[in-house]
Amino acid sequence: MPARQGYVLAVLVLVASLTLVAVYATGAGNREHALAEARLAADADQVAARLRQQLLTYELITRGGVSLLAAIDRPGAREWRHYAEGLDLPGRFPAMLGLCYVAAMSPAQLQDFQLEQREATRELFHVRPQGARARYAPLVLFEPGTLASGELIGFDMLTDPVQAAAMEAARDSAAARITAPLPEVQEGAGPGLVIYAPVYRAGIVPSNPLARDAALAGWVCAPFRLDRFVEAAVPKDRPGLSLRIVDVGGDGSGQPVFPVAASAFPADDAEGVRHSVVEEVYGRRWRLDFHQAPRGGDGAVLMGAVGAIYVGMLAWLLLFAIAPILARTQSRAQRIAARMSESYRRSELRFRNAMRFSAIGKALLDRDGRIIDVNLALVDILRSSPEDLMGREFNALLLEGGSAEGAGVAAEERARAASDSVYRVTRELRRDDGETRHVHLTYARVPGEEGQDFASLVQVEDITDRLRAQAQVLALNRTLEARVALRTRELTRANEELESFAYTISHDLRAPLRAIDGFSRMVAERHGDAFDEVGRGYIARVRAATARMSELIDALLKMARVSRTELRREPLDLSAIATDVAAELQQAEPGRRVEFDIEPGLVASGDSTLVRNLLGNLLGNAWKFTRDRDPARIGLRRRVQGGETWFEVSDNGIGFDPAYAGKLLRPFQRLHAADEFAGEGVGLASVKRIIERHGGVIFGEGLPGEGARFRFTLPDEPA
Repeated sequence: MPARQGYVLAVLVLVASLTLVAVYATGAGNREHALAEARLAADADQVAARLRQQLLTYELITRGGVSLLAAIDRPGAREWRHYAEGLDLPGRFPAMLGLCYVAAMSPAQLQDFQLEQREATRELFHVRPQGARARYAPLVLFEPGTLASGELIGFDMLTDPVQAAAMEAARDSAAARITAPLPEVQEGAGPGLVIYAPVYRAGIVPSNPLARDAALAGWVCAPFRLDRFVEAAVPKDRPGLSLRIVDVGGDGSGQPVFPVAASAFPADDAEGVRHSVVEEVYGRRWRLDFHQAPRGGDGAVLMGAVGAIYVGMLAWLLLFAIAPILARTQSRAQRIAARMSESYRRSELRFRNAMRFSAIGKALLDRDGRIIDVNLALVDILRSSPEDLMGREFNALLLEGGSAEGAGVAAEERARAASDSVYRVTRELRRDDGETRHVHLTYARVPGEEGQDFASLVQVEDITDRLRAQAQVLALNRTLEARVALRTRELTRANEELESFAYTISHDLRAPLRAIDGFSRMVAERHGDAFDEVGRGYIARVRAATARMSELIDALLKMARVSRTELRREPLDLSAIATDVAAELQQAEPGRRVEFDIEPGLVASGDSTLVRNLLGNLLGNAWKFTRDRDPARIGLRRRVQGGETWFEVSDNGIGFDPAYAGKLLRPFQRLHAADEFAGEGVGLASVKRIIERHGGVIFGEGLPGEGARFRFTLPDEPA
């Protein structure tokens, strides 16, 4: 019995031990999985930070190229090679395939560039692919030069949709942008990406996308291989760690960046832990997928009855294992910070070089407004030397007047201090040689590291010559305006004198005409028997000529009254006026069959008497020249052309030759003999004067035998 009890107790102890070990094994497995996930998350953050740091380094390299291009209008291959060799790209950045410059050119600029290249190198610069385009972006510089990179020179990057999208995004945002994944970034290099940084003329970034497009000079680009880019970021002491980069884009669709083959990343059912991080990188949205395969010793181990002790020891060992990880992470962070500090130092050096060699005058000021650095362009503007300018108060170089202007200067300084970005003002300064110059000043705050004493950057542009040219243009404009006003007054006076002359002559001619008509009538009545048929015919022709002359005088008076009558504008119903004129015409000749098509609701602004005269002449002409049509059709309708309202009078009459359309609107110009159609030839001329007095225009169209159309406008106010 005691033996049996001992076995039972042993079994119970064994079962209890196995139960405790099983419970612990289950808990340990869960904890180990959670620990693996935490370790993978830490590794993922570290890898993402390394990727960001590499991209930041690539951006700083391209920004250095942008600064070089801003300092030198168009660097040659030698300057570009020296800059690239100074960076030691193959040794320090093995993923980068080189540094290139893509120029933005119009067709005319491309032609000039090809001529310059042919004169400089005796070789013709070819652009591929060939063909006429509104804009070109050929690759003109690439270092280090290799056989593969040499074949890229002259390739128009805008013809590649993937690269064109990144280039346009960089241009519009004024920031660096990277492309979507490229299957082969360079021949033999495999998949990769290209980072583009925009270059603007004079190194000044415009404030809006439209101005940035106009000021764009090109792009500095840096292609890099994805395999080496990722290899430099993934720790080598993490066996089983896999990374996949997916470009999710704005629509959420996934395009593999690295690796390209789906089989190169563990499948969804593969053992291990997973973690994903979404990063916004230079205009792209990347999802970083990480997978850590199981490693030896990660599983829970069944232990004996002393499992509780081992569990405590294991927990202690796990905590002890986490501490080195944190220490290594801190060490890596310190190294990354040191590299970033070096990058910032180089960036500041590039900034100072760009300022020093700029073609526009620039100076760095401390918080008291004293000059602590100055470039050669400003030294040339002031006709001084850098040694004389260092330490001088910048405002002392500017001219000031009395107390009122001094108060204005103080207000200007307060406004500049209150401005958080850029402040621009035009002032005068006196050179050391005594000459006064007009300058355009641009103040910009320059934040520095702690302990640096400079506070702002001032850009000085000499605009004296430009202001003088503007003053000369304004003087010429004033002279031209005075001449135009004088010619206008002379023309107006001449027109008034001409109208008065025509009016006076028309009246003065009536008396002799009446005498000729009266005496010729008396001769015909009293002494007609003394003449033969030929003599009486002569007298009849004299009387007919005097009657014709009287009609022409009446026409002259009518045209003079049209020009001399005061214009009184009021709202007019053209449809009603045209209906009244049509009724009068039908009453005068009730036997004719004429169909009038007058659009209702036609309104305009004008003088009622003159507009009635206008419609009377146009509709009367249509009535006269449709007498041989049965039925005759005359219309008045509205037409809209180019956003402007026109009125059209049309008929199906005899029409006219388009070659003589210009003669219709001139006084006493007739296209038909007087015995065919009555009239003096002033009706359409009067119409033209009435429309011109209202500020409108008129023109006629027609074909022989197919009718005529006259279109005119009556604007609310004279044009």
